[in-house]
Amino acid sequence: MGTLFVGLIVLAIAAAAAHSIWKDKKSGKSCSGCSGNCGGCSGCKTKD
Repeated sequence: MGTLFVGLIVLAIAAAAAHSIWKDKKSGKSCSGCSGNCGGCSGCKTKD
């Protein structure tokens, strides 16, 4: 019973984190605001 409860809490935290990342990406906050095209983005660690 305790394992199920802890598992549900972990699942809820992971879902909230994924939702936050998805929401930030949709609003253009990914890669320091360059909306995904990292070729000219100075804040991005991986360049295209």
